Amino acid sequence: MKITTSLKRNHEFKRLYNKGKSAASQYAVVYCRRNGGRKNRLGVTVSTKLGGAVVRNRIRRRLKEIYRLSEEKLTPGYDVVIVARAKSRLSNFCELEASVLSLLKKLGVLTQVGDTGGRG
Repeated sequence: MKITTSLKRNHEFKRLYNKGKSAASQYAVVYCRRNGGRKNRLGVTVSTKLGGAVVRNRIRRRLKEIYRLSEEKLTPGYDVVIVARAKSRLSNFCELEASVLSLLKKLGVLTQVGDTGGRG
């Protein structure tokens, strides 16, 4: 991720949950808020309710890859947290990607929607 850093601190996540905008689908919930900087910051949350470590890490890797592939289309200066939902466990990559990108567009973080690179 070129222009993105990680959200790691608990108070940063809490601030985003309480004061940020959110959009939800059956696969994920996306929270976003302007951060006043030039870079985006990303946090990914996968609950232990979704499965063991292998399952959670697979979902986390997929969400980070979706973000990475669309990173240059995102407006800079946002904090973004993606929270996986139970159906993301059973979804394939394309369904999850379409869901997350539509949520980012709904929140106004995704500026341009173009070709997804032929994955589909």
